[in-house]
Amino acid sequence: MPQFPERFHIGPVEISPATVLAPMAGVTDTVFRRLIRNQGGCGLIMTEFTSSHGVVKASRKQVRTTMKYLEFEPEEHPISAQLFGSDPKVMAEAARIVEAMGADIVDVNMGCPVPKIAKHNAGCSLMREPAHAATVIGAMAKAVSIPVTVKMRAGWNDTSRNAPDLARRVQDAGAAAVTIHGRTAQQSYTGTADWDLVARVADDLHIPVFGSGDCVEPDHIVDRMKSGVSGVLVGRGVLRNPWILAQAADVASGDPMRAVTLQQRGQFLLEYIDLLLNERVHESPGFRHVAPGSVRLQSDHAGDAATGEQRARGHDRWVINKIRALCSWYSKGLDGGSHLRVRVNAAESLSHLREIIGEFFEVSVASAGQLRLKPDAPTLV
Repeated sequence: MPQFPERFHIGPVEISPATVLAPMAGVTDTVFRRLIRNQGGCGLIMTEFTSSHGVVKASRKQVRTTMKYLEFEPEEHPISAQLFGSDPKVMAEAARIVEAMGADIVDVNMGCPVPKIAKHNAGCSLMREPAHAATVIGAMAKAVSIPVTVKMRAGWNDTSRNAPDLARRVQDAGAAAVTIHGRTAQQSYTGTADWDLVARVADDLHIPVFGSGDCVEPDHIVDRMKSGVSGVLVGRGVLRNPWILAQAADVASGDPMRAVTLQQRGQFLLEYIDLLLNERVHESPGFRHVAPGSVRLQSDHAGDAATGEQRARGHDRWVINKIRALCSWYSKGLDGGSHLRVRVNAAESLSHLREIIGEFFEVSVASAGQLRLKPDAPTLV
């Protein structure tokens, strides 16, 4: 049986450890990525997926509405910037922009099953035109010197599980690595991921192959690593447990899996709130990787766009909404988790939100009628 890989390379980029934070729209912003990397066990992080047309248009007009999804900070290396689109010329130009921003890798999303993406022949819809998909990758690989990678699904539906064929095509077109999520687009996130298919692709290609799907516990990651893949992408498992990658590294090395206390879980949310509040405020020039020639604003939500000194209306609400979105996953596995979600969703101010988090996560001793972690929750498995 293959052993757990400690590290591998995508082109010249070393990924160590061989676990990756998967891109998730609306979630994997720069703040969340940094928080996850700081927990340990994460060898590569990926940006939210971004429209190639939007990137090119924003770059030409020197605005950063779209570019903000691709911006990152020095501590985030190595980082992969994910694009979606289907026009080879536009995707190539967007890849050049991403390379100029300093990204280590550019990834192509061929796995998103959302209809509003698929209807534009992007995301998983590209899997229905494998020859054209390979043309897109070929154009991008010729346009940049950084590695071009592809994230795809098992196929469009059960009658078209063509990931093995498409993976070979993009490899031949110049892709430096591929990721296979073991579900079809039709499945979306229902059913189970087909890791046998993932293993077959990994065995067939000579470039690194990542696997993705159903890794919601540390043991899942370790087991999947032994299937012959070079690495594993973890998405929803990280939303439930930000320490899952570090815990998987513990298990793989034979060390006791680190326990995470109720208070640490609460502190993670409070730190996330504080970092979101201060995002882009009082940053020194050059602190963040931005697109060449773009107009740089210090705060997306600033009342004074030139300085970021004043926080505009709606910024606090934006932070609250981010925590609400995370808590829909983060509260799973907690006694009283549904009650926590209701309270968080009803929070009308940041002070109220902090109060809710403090009350819930500071309770560490169970007693009748109190909210508490389930017996196995301190290890977050």
